[in-house]
Amino acid sequence: MPRKRKLLAQLSALQNTSSFPQISAVEQLNTTPGADPSPKSSKYFVIEKKNSPPLQEDFFNQPCVSLAKSFLGQTLVRKLPDGRELWGRIVETEAYLGGEDEASHSKGGKQTQRNAAMFMKPGTLYVYQIYGIYFCMNVSSQGEGAAVLLRSLEPLQGLDAMRELRRASRKAPSRLLKDWQLCNGPSKLCQAFGIDKAFDQRDLTQDAAIWMVPGQDPPGEQDVVATTRIGIGNRGEWAQKPLRFYLRGNRFVSVVDKKIEREMAA
Repeated sequence: MPRKRKLLAQLSALQNTSSFPQISAVEQLNTTPGADPSPKSSKYFVIEKKNSPPLQEDFFNQPCVSLAKSFLGQTLVRKLPDGRELWGRIVETEAYLGGEDEASHSKGGKQTQRNAAMFMKPGTLYVYQIYGIYFCMNVSSQGEGAAVLLRSLEPLQGLDAMRELRRASRKAPSRLLKDWQLCNGPSKLCQAFGIDKAFDQRDLTQDAAIWMVPGQDPPGEQDVVATTRIGIGNRGEWAQKPLRFYLRGNRFVSVVDKKIEREMAA
């Protein structure tokens, strides 16, 4: 019995140590309205959010290729109408360079009602529809008609809401999506974040429903894979240019280029 009392006294002292969160604080976090009850809504992630001001125009105002690389590791935030926030780390992008780029919607410098956002100030969203049902989201950069396609995200917060949105956007009943399947492609990303044509021409530096914040662990140059873009068809030399960028070793990337990665490793 004396040994048992001693152990209980040690446990009590440990729980009262200020370096450990009190039970009431943790419970309050998990019951906050709009909070995600998943482990990724821990007090550490909440602190990270409070200390992360949105990225401003000077970040977006850089050449297209530079911006496409700079996006890697940054965090996209989407606030839903019910107050829930979705957070995702950008892990894959593609650069579209404007008039000279045969794969760009602005090739030849042609400006239309559809692609007008590509000619607006850096940080403007360009959202377009493909196959009549899916959406893709781009961000305008420095350069006339240049923009960066967001291809894949690593989900950080709001995964249950992402699953709800993905499920609602798919016609037939389907199995529960795994974490890595939620945002591993440009259209999947838009489905999971509730992005549609209504977001076209919005300003990421001013919008209350979508913005970006700095990532906590910026990748180094050796972590970035540069390879060819996907699904651009027959565009001559432009189909072979290394204008897709992704984080090497990240399982949330849509398509991995094993050949390039082997060359990097060698």
